[in-house]
Formats: sequence, C-alpha cells, structure tokens
Amino acid sequence: MKITVLAGGVGGARFARGVREECARRWPAAPDAEPAADGTPASAADVSVVVNTGDDLWLSGVRLMPDFDSLLYALAGVNDTERGWGRAGESERVAAELREWGVGWPWFTLGDLDLGTHLARTSWLRDGLAPSEVAERLQRRWRLGVRLIPATDTEVDTHVRIDPAHPDAAGRDQLHFQEWWTRYRASIPALGFEQRNLADARPAPGVEAAIADADVVLLAPSNPVVSIGTILAIPGIRDALATAAAPVVGVSPIIGGRVVRGMADACLSAIGVETDAAAVARHYGPRATGGVLDGWLVDETDAAAVPGLVGDGFAAASAPLWMHDLDTSAALAGAALDLAADAAAGTAPAGHR
Repeated sequence: MKITVLAGGVGGARFARGVREECARRWPAAPDAEPAADGTPASAADVSVVVNTGDDLWLSGVRLMPDFDSLLYALAGVNDTERGWGRAGESERVAAELREWGVGWPWFTLGDLDLGTHLARTSWLRDGLAPSEVAERLQRRWRLGVRLIPATDTEVDTHVRIDPAHPDAAGRDQLHFQEWWTRYRASIPALGFEQRNLADARPAPGVEAAIADADVVLLAPSNPVVSIGTILAIPGIRDALATAAAPVVGVSPIIGGRVVRGMADACLSAIGVETDAAAVARHYGPRATGGVLDGWLVDETDAAAVPGLVGDGFAAASAPLWMHDLDTSAALAGAALDLAADAAAGTAPAGHR
C-alpha cells in the first residue's frame, strides 16, 4: 500500500502521525522491523508526505521551514505537544540574546534546539544542496516511518496583501505571512495572498512520482488556502492529481462552521469562501469536473451536508474529525482510507458513516 499525503501545519503533523499509526495497525511490518523513533511500530505501507513550503522564510540569516519542521519533530516524537510547535524541552537563551542585539523579530521566538535545525539547514543550503536534499538529510537523524518531501525546491514564501491605510499596516501594502499570522494573529484583513516565484516553481524531486505511484492520496485537514492551496498552486502538482490513478480524498479542516485550529477562517474570507465544510470541498472541486477531489470527509456535526456533496459529485461521508490523541488521529486516518476505498470502488455511502 502506497499512501501520499499533502499536508502543512500542526493539523497536518497530527494527521500524518495518525496515518502512520493506522498503517501500522492495518499493514504491520515483519516482527523484526525497527519501530519509528517514537516507538510507533513499523508498517509495510509506504507513506510519503508532500509538505507545504509557503510558510518558509529567511530570518536572522537562517532558513526556516516551519511546516516541514513541525512534521519532522512530531513524527520523531520530539515535538512540544503543549504548544503544538517547536521542540520539547526547549530553552530560548539565543533568542533572548538576539533580541538584545535587535536582530530578527522580537515576537517570533526560536528555541535553541530549533535553531540548531535551522543552522544545519542553512549550512547545507549554502553548500549548494537543494531544500529537498536537505530534507532528506534532516530525516536521517530519526527513524520516522514516513518520507517527508518539500512541495518545491523553489522559495515560494507567502506574502499577504493588506490595506496600507490599516492602523497596523504602517503604510505597507504587504506582510510576510508569518508576520500577519504570528504577530497580528490575522487581525489585519487580508486582501489576498501571493507566493513569490510561483510561476518559476516546479515540484521537488519525488513529488510527482509520489502522487502518480500512490494507491491513495489524502489531503490533510490543513489550511485550504495557504497550506494545501500553496501546494496545489505549484505548477505540475494539480496536473499530477488530475491524472493520478489513485482516489484523492480530503479531510475537512472545518467542524460545525468553525476552524479546527489557527485562523484559517481569515484566509478563507479573503478568497471569498465560507467557513463551512461543504464550501471548502466545493472550493477544491470534484475531480470529475476539473477539481482535485474524489472524496470529502466531514465531521459528524456536518453529516447533513453529505447528501448535497454526493449530489455535487463527491464521494462523501462523516466521521469524528477531532484529533485529541493518537487513537483518534488514527481512527480519522482510517475513515479517510475507507472513504478512498469506497470512492475507488464507486460504492461511497450517501449518508452518515
């Protein structure tokens, strides 16, 4: 079984752990196979995760890849589960010293262990390695049981268009996504999003093959605009999904009209999409009519939307979507895999699942 996941952010990291755990339960490896670094049993399944790179940035002279690192740390079992990002057991002495020197963003704190990752990445980049090659090196440190692939080797950092007359804009008409998201908590209305160098970007080595060779492709419950949306905007990736033999199933990041995490509602509003599970599915669109999805999984609270989605050409079902722990994350991954099997067989249910 080959599974490819498109993901970004903390939600993507939790979902990827759930997929890995569910695969270990459904398709266990040989008894002598080594477990992942966090103790998760090995699986006979082959799981690849295509990771959003639109949140990446240069800061204080180092290259940060926040979504990639969130997935790396979570799968290695070294992430800070309380904050939801960064390393467990962090200290912040270097960040405090940088603030004293007036370097970087005082509201964007990097932990000391996390900075070690950024320094290693930057050193390899300056040696001439591509981001995907750096990603492969970073994964050698821990046995993940999953392969992480940056969506592109091109720097497609996201910038947010804003009204320069806004009181917090200071006359600027754009902010880096991280400033808009982390400093202002998306409180400045976004007029749109721009990924730099997007026209010149191409999928990183391995991305198109991971989609083409997959038995199932899953879209994690990540931000539809700046995470999954950025991945899909990279020239070549949407085409790869359109021609994939595997069923493509997405998991809603919206439950009962509310975002699961973060400020995705501010992103959806900026592109004119309602904060609603069915509306996000229709934003992606069914593959049969030029979209990217065969199936869409909604939460039980949104089960009433399933018949309408089926009528729109999606295989659709409902299941509990809250990822409270590893078991609920694995159950969610299992529901997505089951819906993919139903979609491939043309037997997806039209009602509550």
